[in-house]
Amino acid sequence: MLYALRGYIKKQYICYRTMTHKVFVYGTLKKNEPNHYWLTAPENGKGTFVSAATTKNKYPLIIATKYNIPFLLYSPGNGHHVCGEIYEVDDLMLSKLDILEGHPDYYIREVDDVVPKTLLSSNNSNQDPVKCWVYFLKNFKKELLSKPMLETYSSSGSHGLPYTERSQRDPNYKTSDEVKNRN
Repeated sequence: MLYALRGYIKKQYICYRTMTHKVFVYGTLKKNEPNHYWLTAPENGKGTFVSAATTKNKYPLIIATKYNIPFLLYSPGNGHHVCGEIYEVDDLMLSKLDILEGHPDYYIREVDDVVPKTLLSSNNSNQDPVKCWVYFLKNFKKELLSKPMLETYSSSGSHGLPYTERSQRDPNYKTSDEVKNRN
């Protein structure tokens, strides 16, 4: 009986460790962007590229703060169908991404529909989009909606606003003061 219980516990532990989540990334976590290493560092868990994708709904993707951080504002119907990438991540990686994104105090992680590139190029419109975790900025300052809205983000894009990595920032400066509505 004890042997069977150990096997059951080990099996449950392995199942827990291998749980996967789909995450849609649209900014500095994408391939060839400054924070992509978070998704590939083994100490952060497992992250596997699934597909290029776009949001099913339109959202404003903007660049803000003196550090040129990309934000996906939670304002459905405004902006563009945002281009990004889907990654399958384990529980550990999801928890590390939550730390990077400051969830739930800064960004809010919510499930949303995204359309993989394979579906975008097909003629079969009956296929369902994929449910993915997406990091949104909610409770933002409304003046952010007047910023240029992007369809796709690149730190080296034609916008001329390169992302400033955390190691190069003033540690006492709070970017949330520039973007979060405190009311």
